[in-house]
Amino acid sequence: MMKKILSFLLFLLISIAYSQNIRFDGFVTDSKAMPMEMANVMAINQATKAMDAYAITNDKGKFVLNLKANADYVVKVSYIGYKPLEVNLKTASENLSQVLIVEEGGIELEGVEIVKEMPVSIKGDTIVYNADSFSTGTERKLEDILKKLPGVEVNADGEVEVEGKKVSKLMVEGKDFFDGDTKLGVKNIPADAIDKVQVLRNYNENSVLKGVENNEDNIAMNIKLKEGKKNFWFGDVTAGIGVAHEEERYLVNPKLFYYSPKYSINLMGNFNNIGELPLTMQDYFKFTGGFRNMMAKGGSSFNVSSNDLGISLLRNNRAKEIETSFGATNFSYNITKAWSLSGFGIISSSITDLETVSQTNILQPNSSEVLSTENREENIHQKSNLGLFKLSSKLNPNEKFQLDYDVLVKTSKQDENNDLLRESIFNNLSQTENIISQKEQDPISVNQNFGIYFMQSDKNVFAFEMQHLYQEEDPFYNANLQLQPFNFSDYVQGQNRNDINQQRFVKTNKVDTKLDYYYMVTPKSNINVTLGNTNSYQSFNSYIFQILDNGTRNDLDSQENSNDVTYRFNDAFVGLHYKILAGKFTFTPGVSLHQFSMNNEQLGSEFKQNFTRLLPDFYALYQIKKSESLTYNFALTNNFTDINQLAEGFVFSNYNSLFRGNRTLENSTAITHTLNYRRFNMFNFENIFANVTYRKAIDAVKTQAVFTGVNQFSSPFNSEFADETVSGFANYGRSFLKYYKASLGANLTWSKFNNIQNNVQQSTESINQTYTVRASTNYKTLPNLEIGYSFTVNDYNDNKFYTDRPFAKLDYFFLNSFSFVTEYEFFHYYNKDKTVENEYDFLSASLIYQKTKSSKWEYKISATNILNTTSLNSDSFSQFATSTSQYRVQPRYVIFSLKYNL
Repeated sequence: MMKKILSFLLFLLISIAYSQNIRFDGFVTDSKAMPMEMANVMAINQATKAMDAYAITNDKGKFVLNLKANADYVVKVSYIGYKPLEVNLKTASENLSQVLIVEEGGIELEGVEIVKEMPVSIKGDTIVYNADSFSTGTERKLEDILKKLPGVEVNADGEVEVEGKKVSKLMVEGKDFFDGDTKLGVKNIPADAIDKVQVLRNYNENSVLKGVENNEDNIAMNIKLKEGKKNFWFGDVTAGIGVAHEEERYLVNPKLFYYSPKYSINLMGNFNNIGELPLTMQDYFKFTGGFRNMMAKGGSSFNVSSNDLGISLLRNNRAKEIETSFGATNFSYNITKAWSLSGFGIISSSITDLETVSQTNILQPNSSEVLSTENREENIHQKSNLGLFKLSSKLNPNEKFQLDYDVLVKTSKQDENNDLLRESIFNNLSQTENIISQKEQDPISVNQNFGIYFMQSDKNVFAFEMQHLYQEEDPFYNANLQLQPFNFSDYVQGQNRNDINQQRFVKTNKVDTKLDYYYMVTPKSNINVTLGNTNSYQSFNSYIFQILDNGTRNDLDSQENSNDVTYRFNDAFVGLHYKILAGKFTFTPGVSLHQFSMNNEQLGSEFKQNFTRLLPDFYALYQIKKSESLTYNFALTNNFTDINQLAEGFVFSNYNSLFRGNRTLENSTAITHTLNYRRFNMFNFENIFANVTYRKAIDAVKTQAVFTGVNQFSSPFNSEFADETVSGFANYGRSFLKYYKASLGANLTWSKFNNIQNNVQQSTESINQTYTVRASTNYKTLPNLEIGYSFTVNDYNDNKFYTDRPFAKLDYFFLNSFSFVTEYEFFHYYNKDKTVENEYDFLSASLIYQKTKSSKWEYKISATNILNTTSLNSDSFSQFATSTSQYRVQPRYVIFSLKYNL
């Protein structure tokens, strides 16, 4: 009986909802009856003067509008290059259909004026979102707006994706905003300042090269400000204190912005001890400053690796204790119409305490059986000071000439102290010891980029680019152990403690130079000839010493305990590519001829390698429709290691891990096939993207490891067996009935690796899977809810770990003054045998009061970790071991804050 009543009520509600609306559909065509894809159609209610519905036509020119019954409307149609069309429409109780015909010769300005009223519009390669059309009143940052836009995603690291492609550049009013990273923008730009969000597809900031290169994967985003935010300072200052905490908790967060046609200034600060991290160590290492990989199409790869000692990286604010001081500024200045300067400076200091419990199982070769086990309890104290500075100059007097110069400086000072209690289990014997370790490093790098681009004529284009990297690293490692796992020459035995130390000095000078010539054979085809060179010089020095119980120093002077290595690498190449557009297809076949030269000097001798290699590549694009494409990429790449893998003296990786390089290493060859499919249907905001990548590495540089219990000695070698990886992801999303949105996504990766463990050749396989489904609403006056579920499976040699993660978010703007937002995540973490199983969840909530939208003051009470969860779990896999860990997180914080809006 109850089911029947519920069914009747549901039917009644649906009937009432639909009885108040009628459907108006049809087609937009030109005067020759050709369908107009991506035309803007909107219906203006004559009584309220509000836009009741809008649509963008599909590839057949079709549109659908849900309108109120018995009402008068003006239906407006706009399409770039065509005259705007207005049609009077009177609805009754029946559905209506009509063909709307637009005529050529539209006035651009009028089209733009109409487009401004549209929530979403498309102009060429640019998608324009009207921010107010998606705002519900609870948004405080750019991130909150972006998450509501169809086809746009923001992940936990602040990275923005559009149609599955990562946004590589964020601009405000056409000016770079901390070039090379989107996180600072999405986390700090005020939502109430945003008028439009422009997504720039096929983006090339170089006007000279636009059209001659393949830019289909380049996405940029430009934020247009509301008129009241231009030529005026805007922003806010927030100050908060903890409520009912034993220890004092504080938050100070000023943000100031100024934009004018001549210049812009952005100032941001954040001082807190509640776990807010504007810039994590992970962000610092991936921050590129917008520098491009200019040698990407050359066919070879020489990557300079980092000597960062493995200092623990925090992805987010989930640690036992974090105290942060952060300051950043970004500027741009137009000296003349043709010459502009821009840059940024970022300084961040943090003190972090971590408390972890972990178990690492070393596996038997070619088996999921456990060889040995290490259980660890760690208390880690970190101090990190980070600095990032960039200056850019751009001279662009006309569309035929451009000169660029950029310099990026990255510097840091990091210290980590670790008090560790470990239990090692091997052959049914257990051994426990206390280990104290210390890590210090003060790296600095200077990256410069210079480019000249010149269009000599419509048929001849030249581009000269040069990039220089100078890098210094000086990592220091100290381990104080009860038991010494390695037998070093010259080592003094019989000490109460084993105090072992290593100092490293690594310098890199690397210059990339490239000259491109483009000849336009026809308006739809060109030939590209490239002359390029990569030259690198590196030095590596290290030594090991022991501190005895009496405080004296014992240098381990044996040749095997130190390094004095220099390494020279040179790659000179010539490349040839041909790009042609044939109907819906774009093809770019290419080949490059390389002359490689390598020479490392160590141990009183030289080791040289010289050879020539021909490397092909191929790119194909099938533009099925304006909003649907299929892309294929093939590349044969030579990958070279740097000096870190060649130094043959011992190097500490950790207290229980010793590494020794191999000076005779050769390059590996990677064969990569990538297939991308994308479809973005503005008709119903259907959003589909999928990717499949296959990669095979031949002669890959792999690890030969010897385990003695849980202690490891390793060295690199070129494997005669190929590594293989197949990865893929897919996402489907769409909007329903104007207020509803849903999506379904999947990520899968299969990998097969080959190594040598304890002199046994082994092959290991892993499968990682993540599936996510979510649905959300976007009402203007009702509470909005987002719910979802994510399921992850990590399978490594039949060691399986699972994570169930349902999540939900509720936000509600009510009484024209209050905003309430709450988020909840639940984690169920377990392995296949249920020997590891944990459940934990996180709940946060905030209530904000602002009398009116124009009020200067805003009051907020917020709480994080309301359920007072104490720890989190994670798992990781290497090619020799599986590891599961649990780390303590910050307790519940309740913060009362005031914000003053400028």
